[in-house]
Amino acid sequence: MQQRALNVVMTAVTGSCLAGMLVAGVAAASDDAAAPKNMPSQQPLAAAQENNVLSLGQNQAAQEQSAQASLARPAKKPKKKSLLTGYTTASYFWDDGSGINGDTGAPASGRPMQKGLFASPSWPLMTKVRVTYNGRSRVGFIGDRGPGAPSHNGVMLDLDTYTFRYLLDGGKPASKYNAGTGEGHLRGVKYEVLEWGNGPGTRGEPRPL
Repeated sequence: MQQRALNVVMTAVTGSCLAGMLVAGVAAASDDAAAPKNMPSQQPLAAAQENNVLSLGQNQAAQEQSAQASLARPAKKPKKKSLLTGYTTASYFWDDGSGINGDTGAPASGRPMQKGLFASPSWPLMTKVRVTYNGRSRVGFIGDRGPGAPSHNGVMLDLDTYTFRYLLDGGKPASKYNAGTGEGHLRGVKYEVLEWGNGPGTRGEPRPL
């Protein structure tokens, strides 16, 4: 009788242990199945890496384009060094053979009267000169002789009408024979000889005619 009761008890205990093990196994399996749901997704990481690669590619392309653009741009020419610099008073003229305003005929250089043609009492013809006044500049060449008597009073440059008016106020003359202002002279014009001409004349400081 006692033996039978013991067997019944052992059977019950064994069954309980087996049931507990089964429940624990099911729970563990459920946790393993659910675990992947809680793991961080790999898609945002992959997208970020792809964006980084694209950004690097775009930056490299932009740098290459900038380098190509720099090579394509022509280099700025350095400002030509002056051979002689000074200041003088300048008048204006337009000699084209018309006889207007004391016109003496064609310029001595044989070049036709034009914008940028200046007259000097002594510099070699075809000398290249830059003139500056009130922050405005023009480059021209010595194509004629003059002014005459005024050169003895310090007027050492005769500018074409257009250059004279531009230096004065940035405007345009009323006509090629008349600057269109009451000013007949510009005092304190800066001159810079950029290149001596090969025509008749004397290099160096300007001398009266």
